[in-house]
Amino acid sequence: MEVLSVNVGRPQPNPWKRLPATGIDKRPVTGPVAVRAPGPKGTGAVGLAGDRVYDVRHHGGDDQAVYAYAREDLDTWARELGRPLPNGSFGENLTTTGIDVNSALIGERWRIGSTVLEVSCPRIPCATFAGWLREEGWLQRFTAAALPGPYLRVIEPGELAAGDAVEVLLRPGHDVTVALCFRALTTEPGLLPRLAAATALPAADYETARRRSQT
Repeated sequence: MEVLSVNVGRPQPNPWKRLPATGIDKRPVTGPVAVRAPGPKGTGAVGLAGDRVYDVRHHGGDDQAVYAYAREDLDTWARELGRPLPNGSFGENLTTTGIDVNSALIGERWRIGSTVLEVSCPRIPCATFAGWLREEGWLQRFTAAALPGPYLRVIEPGELAAGDAVEVLLRPGHDVTVALCFRALTTEPGLLPRLAAATALPAADYETARRRSQT
């Protein structure tokens, strides 16, 4: 289990939202990259040095500090779409191999380089992602596949680089995976009560699950 590439965004115009730019155009970088907790959402800050987001209402902040996607899942999409998808194509900061990131548990902790990261929630696709991929019905296709990849929060700051191993340090004692959480928040709301076991969820998602579990 390792990181194939560490990807940092290059600002691009964003014609898909009323925003001046998007940071979805992530490209692999060489050498170690500093990682730190960015603080609350709303500033555009994310976990990797040199990166940022521009839709500050919906992205960035501690719960979405780093985004990971598996090379294996990119390869699945590349075959389905009939086109190459280089590392970083989905706007991910970390392109991984050898680890099923969608089977990771909410609250699971990974050591990568000198950092410790914690799985916080799945990525929910947005209009910028759809426009960036330029695929008909992309949001529906991506949602139906339930291969969202996880956002991670920074527990211990440090540095990481391509080639670093992904070491699973902790797996919580529940069964709420990234994929299950995504399905609950999108297409299968009947699963929401199960999310109440995952106390490491972002506060808003956890509160939604908690309320649903009491009805």
